[in-house]
Amino acid sequence: MSAFLQTFDLSATDSADAPTIAIKDSIDVAGYATTAASRALADAPLASEHAEVVRRLLDAGWRVTGKTNMHELAFGMTGINDFSGTPVNPQDEARIPGGSSSGSASAVGQKFVDAALGTDTGGSVRGPAACCGVIGLKPTFGRVSRHGVAPRVTTLDCVGPFTRETDTLIRVMTAIDPSFRADDARRDVSQLRIGMVAVDADDDIAKAIADAVGKSELAVQAIELASLKDAFTAGLAVINAETSRAFGHLVASGKLGADIEARLRAAAATSAADLDAAERVRRTFTDEVDRALDRVDVLVLPTLPSLPITLEAARAGTSVIGMSSLIRPFNLSGHPALSLPVPIERSTLKAGLQIIGRKNDDETVCAVAAHLEARLGQSA
Repeated sequence: MSAFLQTFDLSATDSADAPTIAIKDSIDVAGYATTAASRALADAPLASEHAEVVRRLLDAGWRVTGKTNMHELAFGMTGINDFSGTPVNPQDEARIPGGSSSGSASAVGQKFVDAALGTDTGGSVRGPAACCGVIGLKPTFGRVSRHGVAPRVTTLDCVGPFTRETDTLIRVMTAIDPSFRADDARRDVSQLRIGMVAVDADDDIAKAIADAVGKSELAVQAIELASLKDAFTAGLAVINAETSRAFGHLVASGKLGADIEARLRAAAATSAADLDAAERVRRTFTDEVDRALDRVDVLVLPTLPSLPITLEAARAGTSVIGMSSLIRPFNLSGHPALSLPVPIERSTLKAGLQIIGRKNDDETVCAVAAHLEARLGQSA
């Protein structure tokens, strides 16, 4: 069961009806090593305490059932891991499950658990969610505690949940974020305005998003984000620099997967000038998104521009970096972003519809997702 690295049962209650949740192996669970699914960290010491999000879940009555697999060191988009195994994509076993939170998305999609936690630094919750046909939320940057989460220092990474329905997502958020307003996340949003962001995406994906938005019966306005592509490039520079600082020393161990070693070596070349330029783009793009959200309540665009490629194609070297072109920019800006599965015409696969909200208005993002879910009749 490669969705999991370890299975166990931690609970603060004896109730057999307690909801179940799994935890990505970059998040500390007391008594278990946090290895980030890497041979280089296989001998890491056992965590001495729970990450704050884990403690909050247990206090709220959730059962933690295991640590989930992931793309090694959370530094990849495919989910392929030759050390710990590659999680199954529940939509299509021939396709990649997405990274880096592949095991969490897979475990939820296969109904092993009610929910799972992942982390999202460059799309690593929303990408796997879209690949595996489940819901994934990246909260506003800084809103959910990262105490006990690797890497320790970041300007991009967020802990976020995977679920099969929005009501469960709201329950997870209520547990891990004491400021989360569940009533607002369940409110009527029929008078809200959607901004449809113009992007490059495959025709079947674009049509799936347009059809879903049409069924919402919400007011729609076209939106242009001129610096979206620049924000993608800037996000790459920042994640490379920050991941190199966190894990670059592991290259010397000789225990990393070939793809991760190559990426870390390349990431080490990120210059101060690259980061200065990226920070200028961060400010520009953040301001542009904020201005767009002055005109509408949420933005909508595809999560991924195309369907996930096959495992065979990924192993043969097909580039997947473009998978994050529509999700990585919102790590840079810090806005809350959710991926909701929506039907694709004449396909058994689902596309990811991405909903972006104002900072610290994660509740409206969830409420719009719930509205769309109800309109599409997708509640599992």
